Amino acid sequence: MDKIKTGLAAFGMSGQVFHAPFISTNPHFELTAITERSKELSKMKYPQSRIVRSFEELIGMEELELVVVNTPDSSHYEYARRALEAGKHVIVEKPFTTTVEEGEELVAFAAEKGLTLSVYQNRRWDCDFLTVKEILDKGLLGRLVEFESTFPRYRNFIKPNTWKETGESGGGLTYNLGAHVIDQAVQLFGMPKAVFADIATLRTGGKVDDYFIIHLLKPAHAPEVKITLKASYLMCENEPRFVLHGTEGSYVKYGLDPQEADLTKGIQPDTPHWGEEDKSQWGILHTEKNGDVVRESYPTLPGNYAAFYENIYQHVRKGEVLQSDACGVLGVIRLIEAAWESSRTGSVIRLI
Repeated sequence: MDKIKTGLAAFGMSGQVFHAPFISTNPHFELTAITERSKELSKMKYPQSRIVRSFEELIGMEELELVVVNTPDSSHYEYARRALEAGKHVIVEKPFTTTVEEGEELVAFAAEKGLTLSVYQNRRWDCDFLTVKEILDKGLLGRLVEFESTFPRYRNFIKPNTWKETGESGGGLTYNLGAHVIDQAVQLFGMPKAVFADIATLRTGGKVDDYFIIHLLKPAHAPEVKITLKASYLMCENEPRFVLHGTEGSYVKYGLDPQEADLTKGIQPDTPHWGEEDKSQWGILHTEKNGDVVRESYPTLPGNYAAFYENIYQHVRKGEVLQSDACGVLGVIRLIEAAWESSRTGSVIRLI
């Protein structure tokens, strides 16, 4: 079948690291156009791609079938809407939108036009998250009672000249990393009945939130599980990425999925052993069942962000189920809004 001709709305960190490598190495896609308003950074690596100078020029290309909206957060709604109006399938970087109302409008509009609308929740294919899913699916911990997901960062200064730090075009940790850890928790346990959160700005001179701790209460698929989600820019000594406790054991995992680091180094996703984690980083599985105590490293499954784009192809060309459907991601935005309200009011926010 014909390749899906794809255009990138921006060529900053997101375009260079998280999108262009996967589009260009997937034989079902063609990286047809890249938006660069004044520079030509993409020319050396993707000489076959046309450089356009505006989003208007990008969506005006009749041959484009798919547009990736990987622009600053506050523009996601407008740019996704304009791309859909131009008759393009759309992938929106996380966070999907800044409000549920905006997201619902886009979902309805895409359905009306019969177009695909997906959100780039790539961390559903993190190696550690895939391993957590396997451990839960196998019931290795017995009945799960506690789930902690922490995304540690350390930058004790305010990075200059970036919209993510000024708040002018969105940004902030809760909409950024929060969109990932919340989505992962919802994937595992379903939507919660309530949210309790503390969101703060801890760094001196900070203008956006750089810390959050969010409790998801009574999730639909496992109401007894205590869920804690956390991230901060002042974690010089890492906390575990995942901590799971069950009636028959625990799983503790440090470190981060290696794909982002490898992509930043310029390693391509079609490289052999892509997404594999060094054995030294494997998590510890400690179980006690029927008097039998086992404490050992548990092999981490390979991560695979490429699966996101492969699913886009299978959906658009062959009608398979869209795994990161924007409609299904609306719950993440609803939870972020609830977390902010909870932090502002100091109260539990009920969703159901």
